[in-house]
Amino acid sequence: QVQLVESGGGLVQAGGSLRLSCAASGRTFSNVPVGWFRQTPGKEREFVGAVTQSGSSTAYADSVKGRFTISRDNAKNTVYLQMNSLKPEDTAVYYCAAGPIVTMTSRQYAYWGQGTQVTVSS
Repeated sequence: QVQLVESGGGLVQAGGSLRLSCAASGRTFSNVPVGWFRQTPGKEREFVGAVTQSGSSTAYADSVKGRFTISRDNAKNTVYLQMNSLKPEDTAVYYCAAGPIVTMTSRQYAYWGQGTQVTVSS
């Protein structure tokens, strides 16, 4: 019953920044962990990071640590992915997902957004 919509993707030069938003309807984010994933054609869906239900704790893949930051505004039912120092290898479709627990395994999330394309030029 939860609908997630990602926005904020686009084309950016290497070294630049983007902020992705994940807006939810149907259920508040206040008690739902949220993960971010990305996928490139020919590759498996890759865990990017996740945030707890309260936003008090986050976890990140090694490939994005120190560059990406996840935050949430539960009053707005919105989760953000701030991406700094972007690299061409960050190019992918980015998805947000909600589930009952914090996990890096995509299949354990029940609700997914449609994805937003991020392209980083060299």
